Amino acid sequence: MPKSNKGLAVAAVGGYGRGELSPGSDLDIVILHQDQFSQEELGEFVNNLLYPLWDTKSVDHSVRTRSEVREIAEIDLKVALGLLDIRIVAGDIDLVASVHSDSLENWRKNARNRLPELKKSLEERHERAGELAYLLEPDVKEARGGLRDINAIRAIAASGVTNIPLERISWAESKLNDVRETLHQTSGRNKDRLLFQEQDAVARKLEYADADAMMSDVAQAARSVDYLLEFTWHQIAQRSKEGFFRFFRKPSDESVAKHLSVSRKEIVIDALTDLDGDPLLGLRAAATAAQLGLPIALESYSLLSKALNEGQGLLPNPWPREAREYLISLIGAGESMVPIFEALDQEEIIFHWLPEWRPLRSLPQRNALHRHTVDRHMVETAVHAAALARTVHRPDLLLFAALLHDIGKGETEDHSIRGERLIGPLALRIGFTSEDVAIIKVLVKHHLLLSATATRRDLDDPATIQSILLVIPDLTTLELLHALSIADGEATGSAGWSDWKATLVSDLVSRVKKAMTGSSTIAKQPEISPEQLKTAESGVLQVNLERRENGYSIEVISPDKPGLLSLVAGVLNASRLDVRSARTKSIGASAVMKWIVTPEQHAPVVTAQILRTEIEKAFNDVAHIEDKLIARAQAYASIPSIPVPDPIVEVFNDSATDATIIEVRSHDRPGLLFRIGAGITQSKVDIRSAIVTTLGAEAIDTLYVTELTGGPLSDARANEVASRLLQLLK
Repeated sequence: MPKSNKGLAVAAVGGYGRGELSPGSDLDIVILHQDQFSQEELGEFVNNLLYPLWDTKSVDHSVRTRSEVREIAEIDLKVALGLLDIRIVAGDIDLVASVHSDSLENWRKNARNRLPELKKSLEERHERAGELAYLLEPDVKEARGGLRDINAIRAIAASGVTNIPLERISWAESKLNDVRETLHQTSGRNKDRLLFQEQDAVARKLEYADADAMMSDVAQAARSVDYLLEFTWHQIAQRSKEGFFRFFRKPSDESVAKHLSVSRKEIVIDALTDLDGDPLLGLRAAATAAQLGLPIALESYSLLSKALNEGQGLLPNPWPREAREYLISLIGAGESMVPIFEALDQEEIIFHWLPEWRPLRSLPQRNALHRHTVDRHMVETAVHAAALARTVHRPDLLLFAALLHDIGKGETEDHSIRGERLIGPLALRIGFTSEDVAIIKVLVKHHLLLSATATRRDLDDPATIQSILLVIPDLTTLELLHALSIADGEATGSAGWSDWKATLVSDLVSRVKKAMTGSSTIAKQPEISPEQLKTAESGVLQVNLERRENGYSIEVISPDKPGLLSLVAGVLNASRLDVRSARTKSIGASAVMKWIVTPEQHAPVVTAQILRTEIEKAFNDVAHIEDKLIARAQAYASIPSIPVPDPIVEVFNDSATDATIIEVRSHDRPGLLFRIGAGITQSKVDIRSAIVTTLGAEAIDTLYVTELTGGPLSDARANEVASRLLQLLK
């Protein structure tokens, strides 16, 4: 035995160093020494220390000098991380303090290389262990969002690279440690995987009502950890791009929407914004961030959350159309919607807009069919629905129903029946019409109908088809329910969806379509009032403008001419007015147009006279408008965006007796309608009527076109025009 403790110490590292031992945890220690001790003395000391411990505990130990510790920490990430939590157990306190100082200095000095290494190791572990929040039998230590990730967050904080609000995960850390410790006690194992058959016992020990309540807390804790970790990596990535450790360089901000800018690749709320005076700001920020594929700055989330908690910026009942469209744009952003929605949940902002979401938060589905909690499953269903939005004529109804199709879960009542009852008042509050609410209720109540019928009934039996016709009233609802069935099945996973099931459901839908009569998904030509007809007969350009909430209603009655739709759309777009809907129809030598538009941020004030003057200029010089639109397109090109599917262009040559119908379904963007109109004009085809609808971030344009000499297009001509449009819009 050494004669003196000077230059000799036993130190705890890792979980032992942090004081976080569970009953089954290993003891991680390092025996530090200086060179004055012989190998015999050290060997005797180590043996005397470890032999009694091995009888009751698994001990992971090393014996090193201070310089040896420095050397191994330089090359071994695990050692470097463990040393960040080193603490004295016995012996030379100065030696342990020196090693701790060395370790912290080394970690900070090498952070530029070590943090990417840490990130890679986390990704590899997440791939192996899965996501703690969504597994039926999760590993509370190793899985994504688990205790090892909390240690990683603390290690990143120790590097000094970025400020991390560690208090945000204090509850999560306490909860996961409690579960892990209780698991070790009740199971008698030193494993951290929370097996299904052990969950009830752990829940009882922790005084939960049942295992579902406990697993809900576990899921919420994991999501809090994962949210903070992802936010931290994003912060590091942005600062690395700007120059590592250059914290004080003022970022350049770029305005992207009203009261919103992009700074350091994040959406931020502009300084001095009156949140109470702009109740749509939160939804606008979420929709903008999702559509651009960018996160929202944590500080901006905090501003929104604080304002809402203080009763500022609350939405009216019912929501205005613009608010509803922001929600649909958020849902329709696909994969980029997931982190935004998760952040809105973590910051408890979403509950101010959708209080019905709170009971579903981290609600477990403890069966082998589902791989996600109820709320995450609905988000995943919305992601899959977004990929199908262009296949239906009411993508807004599809996306809304997809996000909330399981709203009835959490009680003993059939969730489809309960969901129908809950979704009606919610949809009305969001601002959907009573007709739309009726469709949404059918979708929620019968979201399992097609899958269940296709797999359990004889499709050759007429009674099977009749059973669908009794509850699905029209083609619009049928195509929406088909898309919802696919999205729900794909979000459930291979256990709930397969090529076989998809084929059966598609076959069922085809049979039901054939049996349906008197319904169509194509928008009908607009009606013209007697007053509009009388004005049109004068043959004089007239523009009437009416101020509406968040926009304008604009009526244009003009002498008809080739390219009129494109010209007026171009004028509106060049005036920085976003077209939300339009109804146009040619009557004799004139055309009647009704436009609903929303001004962009910083758009100049427009009047009827200003628009009339700009339209007259466009009649005389279309290049003037084209130049403005090109400049706007170049400005938008600098702003990031999410990838979107190609547009769909369909031809219906038997749906109208006097015209050919061309339907364009596309992601909305500046100048879209101008390009569509220009493509029609270039094809030497006349637009008799147009119905333009923007639903969230998707646009559906229905064009009734004829040859310049009158009459519908031949199939060959119609396909030629459709091909031209498709090329122009890609």
